[in-house]
Amino acid sequence: MNSKHQYVELSDGYFIPALGFGTYKPEEIPNSNTIEATKIAIEAGFHHIDCAYFYQVEEEVGLAIRSKIADGTVKREDIFYTTKLWNTFHRPELVQSCLERSLKKLGFDYVDLYLIHSPLSMKPGEEIFPCDENGKFIYDTVDLCAIWEAMEKCKDAGLAKSIGVSNFNRRQLEMILNKPGLRYKPVCNQVECHVYHNQKKLLDFCKSKDIVLVAYGALGTQRIKKWVDQSSPVLLDDPVLGALAKKHKRSPALIALRYQVQRGVVVLAQSLKENEIKENIQVFDFELTSEDMKDLDGLNRNFRYIATESMADHPNYPFADEY
Repeated sequence: MNSKHQYVELSDGYFIPALGFGTYKPEEIPNSNTIEATKIAIEAGFHHIDCAYFYQVEEEVGLAIRSKIADGTVKREDIFYTTKLWNTFHRPELVQSCLERSLKKLGFDYVDLYLIHSPLSMKPGEEIFPCDENGKFIYDTVDLCAIWEAMEKCKDAGLAKSIGVSNFNRRQLEMILNKPGLRYKPVCNQVECHVYHNQKKLLDFCKSKDIVLVAYGALGTQRIKKWVDQSSPVLLDDPVLGALAKKHKRSPALIALRYQVQRGVVVLAQSLKENEIKENIQVFDFELTSEDMKDLDGLNRNFRYIATESMADHPNYPFADEY
């Protein structure tokens, strides 16, 4: 059991492991693979598991975690588990019900972190992506501050220890931070973040407000056809990452993960392959020099793999702002 964990303190006093295991997967991969991969991750030493209602694998992830608790590998309090409020549950009266659905699937009493998955409210109902007869998404208009107040109630009820947001830009974060009567501020903002889109301005803003930045897509995403342009550059093939991997006798993936850890970013690593999962946990075994960090900073091109352009006409679309 790898016990070398690094933690980042959240503004509410809880601690989040600096490295997390991501559980989103392509639809064509069977859900049973998620059970196996999550078990391997926990055995390898991952204590931070990132999931979401939208991923539709919470039953499998819950099963894997509970089996590792049952066999004595971990206790529930060792695991930091994140789930997310989906876009069709944004109306304040629905916010807690989404979390309750996740808890039921997981077989848990609480989650460690509950995030607003994105600011893009959609029509309530059982459809993950509600569409009209022309295949156009059906949006909903919900005040982000009203959603946040419902999130605060989930924390009050003890169903989530910490609450935060995901895919929010600076302006949207400020709306919540400046909300009259704010009781809990978002502890984190989970966004796409990697060497091609290092989010420096958003990171600096979040640090100034004591909000932790959590990076998804840190290895260039899984390049799922539905979301990612297949002609986009393959992040892990980048020659600068390759050269640093050679220099440190590590994989390009580990260099990309280490870069985030050293910037004070909590980073999610995603893989269904046993060798990769076991390798990713080794991010704390080496250090990049300030020169290395500068070289990696130089790769930034503000490039998003997941720009969700199909929803660019949504009034709360977050990616039109500079950051």
